[in-house]
Amino acid sequence: MKKLFLSCVLLCISTSAALATVQGKEVTYSADGTTLKGWIAYDDAAKGKRPAVLVVHEWWGHNAYARKRANMLAELGYVALAVDMYGDGKQALHPDDAGKFAGEVSKNKPMAKARFEAAMKLLRAQGNVDSAKLAAVGYCFGGSVVLSMAREGEDLKAVASFHGGLGTDSPAQPGKIKGQVRSFTGADDKMIPVAQVEGFKQEMEKAGVNYKAVVYPGAMHSFTNPDADEYGKKFNLPLAYNAAADKDSWAQLQVFLAEVLK
Repeated sequence: MKKLFLSCVLLCISTSAALATVQGKEVTYSADGTTLKGWIAYDDAAKGKRPAVLVVHEWWGHNAYARKRANMLAELGYVALAVDMYGDGKQALHPDDAGKFAGEVSKNKPMAKARFEAAMKLLRAQGNVDSAKLAAVGYCFGGSVVLSMAREGEDLKAVASFHGGLGTDSPAQPGKIKGQVRSFTGADDKMIPVAQVEGFKQEMEKAGVNYKAVVYPGAMHSFTNPDADEYGKKFNLPLAYNAAADKDSWAQLQVFLAEVLK
């Protein structure tokens, strides 16, 4: 029955995607005096208010990949906002800059929260958004961000992290996380060791969170991004795209969102 349900959900989603007419536009918003530049995507053929999803970028910054994922979510019928956590749409062209930008946000929790909440406010204000049905997904750095926001108690029905860091110095407290959580990591991800995954599981269980942690054998860091191979070779980083893991994690996300945001 579970397999039949999964097949039916994916069939409905794929049919809707085929009929979607996705529109995207740049948006500017702000937090504590910092200008933030995002991207909103939606299907203009859909009627009425619908669930919405925030997409948080990798450590490279708000780039074409983040917008691509927002567009893909829009094809599924969601209103999606690719957020800007660095400010001014800033992007990193080298790992040193990416680490610096990500570190500045990660080490300043009030700033990170303010920027995330500014994106939530913008998304909820859209006329085609059901403000009671909000989710967040993040990739790499973004995965860590959405998990952090969930731990902070942000009103998110669903949170999904793709190859995002799972460790924290502020573990989830019972009753604090309001929605369901999913994490997708690679078994060969040198940036997210097995011990970190196990620690995350223990944290979620102790806090009583409805969660699922998926680990893909043979997958490395940034396995969902087709550009990972290029980045890995260019900067000698342990990154690699994994088509099978990408496909499966995206399919699981579709079912997850459909179940939680129905």
